[in-house]
Amino acid sequence: MPIKACVFDAYGTLFDVAAAAREAAAEPGREALAACWQKLAGDWRLKQLQYTWLRAVADAHTDFWEVTQNGLDWALEANGLQGDAELRARLLALYFELSAYPEVPKMLAQLKAAGFATAILSNGEPKMLAGAVESAGVSDVLDDVLSVQDVGVFKPHASVYQMVNTRFGTASDEVLFVSSNGWDAAHASGFGFTTVWVNRAGEPMDRLPWTPAHVLSDLTTIPDLAGAA
Repeated sequence: MPIKACVFDAYGTLFDVAAAAREAAAEPGREALAACWQKLAGDWRLKQLQYTWLRAVADAHTDFWEVTQNGLDWALEANGLQGDAELRARLLALYFELSAYPEVPKMLAQLKAAGFATAILSNGEPKMLAGAVESAGVSDVLDDVLSVQDVGVFKPHASVYQMVNTRFGTASDEVLFVSSNGWDAAHASGFGFTTVWVNRAGEPMDRLPWTPAHVLSDLTTIPDLAGAA
């Protein structure tokens, strides 16, 4: 079936999750963070994701903002920065205004001009997502921002992906789903979406029962891919 809706994961896909630590590290007086910001950003993201998976399997859902804070607290301690309350507050504030990857605004505008429905499907808490969308200036090229808060479980639960079909009245094979997380794209493939893994870091393919239909290094060619599917 032709693609009707192009749906994107938010964090790491449209929005640069390393931006908060990178930008804070560049501020005056942040020498301790500057020495380890890349590791801290990686630790923060990994724990954030791990906590969503653990909460999903344990039926212990909470909002993504709490998970984000929990992940940051672990990362700060792992990097010897746990006593800096001002730094913690600054990093969390920056997470609300993450920058988009450079190709994102043009890519979304091209999709809208071509007549595709566009949306975000994210673990993110609605206020977090609203902040990122506003900061990136892409609200006018998105038809909706879907949060797992509406179903009370994190990805990759099937009920999360079903939110797209419910919202847009699509069959699964009419959806192009794009994620920077290989596991997310893989599970979405299992759900029936046509999928793209945006593998910016050149990582190996996850060993799962399903694989993404396409692998790209950035989002530039998504409009062409959607039109050809």
